[in-house]
Amino acid sequence: MSPPIDFSLRRRTLLAGTAAAAAFSAVNRGGAAAQSTGATAGPETTTVTLSVNGEERELTVDNRTTLLDALREHLQLTGTKKGCDHGQCGACTCTVNGERINSCLSLAVMHDGDEVETIEGIGQPESMDPMQAAFVEHDGFQCGYCTPGQIQSARKVIEEIRAGIPSHVTGDLTAEIAITDAEIRERMSGNICRCGAYANILAAITQVAEESA
Repeated sequence: MSPPIDFSLRRRTLLAGTAAAAAFSAVNRGGAAAQSTGATAGPETTTVTLSVNGEERELTVDNRTTLLDALREHLQLTGTKKGCDHGQCGACTCTVNGERINSCLSLAVMHDGDEVETIEGIGQPESMDPMQAAFVEHDGFQCGYCTPGQIQSARKVIEEIRAGIPSHVTGDLTAEIAITDAEIRERMSGNICRCGAYANILAAITQVAEESA
């Protein structure tokens, strides 16, 4: 004779099993409905036109392609870096219509007709942007991987402060916002430097802010 089975039904197990069964049933119903109506999926690719660094570029991309991958893989603009690919490190920062974004979190098809600026459009070694020159002067980079995103953000940080856009550390919202170390650090907190060159980055941004005041 077989020994009795020691079995107990717990509330968590019951709920998990019920949810899984409901999900499976919904998927099956959806598939059956699509087959019965003859519904088909939409196109998998889309052709978009981007103005990249002042040049109009047309490309056909998979609808799931991020703006970051469109820049790097389709347009070969590899200055914009892929770091975490989850919007947490800032290495992929570029600007769209004048606003900085994490390009790894944005689909390319969302930006048809938009103006995109990457690090390649800011300056070249023989003619650097003031922020690029300041990063070089203050050694604001070590491995350099995060530097394009740091520079893109740094330039916009100064613009945002002067436009009166407050941050979490802004005190008096009725007064002109000063370009302080605290403001810069807070606004640059989304750009991670794994080499730890934060003090040098701060010095570079402060210099550019003072020279352009």
